[in-house]
Amino acid sequence: MSRNLENYTKKPSLSLIFPAYNEELNIEQVVKSALIVAPKVAEKYEIIVVNDGSRDRTGEVINKLVSLHPSVVAIHHPVNQGYGAALKSGIRKARSQFIFFCDSDCQFDLFELPLLLDWIDHYDMVIGYRQSRKDPIHRLINAWGWNMLVRLMLGLKVRDIDCAFKLFRREIFDRIEINSVGAMVNTEILSRAVKLGFTIKEVPVTHYPRFRGRQTGAKLRVIVKAFKELIRLHKELRLY
Repeated sequence: MSRNLENYTKKPSLSLIFPAYNEELNIEQVVKSALIVAPKVAEKYEIIVVNDGSRDRTGEVINKLVSLHPSVVAIHHPVNQGYGAALKSGIRKARSQFIFFCDSDCQFDLFELPLLLDWIDHYDMVIGYRQSRKDPIHRLINAWGWNMLVRLMLGLKVRDIDCAFKLFRREIFDRIEINSVGAMVNTEILSRAVKLGFTIKEVPVTHYPRFRGRQTGAKLRVIVKAFKELIRLHKELRLY
């Protein structure tokens, strides 16, 4: 759902972070979309692409984009460290007042970023939830189970914890420490921020099927790592 942004009231500064693992078929389109949207919604902006040890041509494509566009910044992990580690690297690099992150698989519409920006003056975090999630049935079942487990263990009541379309005020990351290196990172960020009193607004966003590349989030090792990190976070937050 594209939106006319010609008269949009721009934010002072915005960092857009895109973790990428084996996304050679998608990353160029994602970055080019960001290059169209960012200057229309922010006075200053940076596009940070984190290549998390990709084994395909993702790093090569990113380097080409960096050479062509001064606002694009590359971070390359020599080996795959996990989604959380990639996101953490991008957040550390970010210098803007507002920090947005999104997956690099072309399953979200970056022209919907204003749906989040419209609320960020009133909330500390504005997070998307997929109105109609276009993923295989096993991923939908896994996501429902994970959301219920997080609600039970952490008391975090959001509709779509792992929706990779989120916007934050920078001070959140100045005050919390991210320890998760895997898929638990969204849960950890939101849980720690809420524990400190930061506020959340949820907004519906469009979700598209993945047409190119392969999903990696449902791998057994990824799931096992997420459960271990959830147990650790549960124990830690109980101490506060």
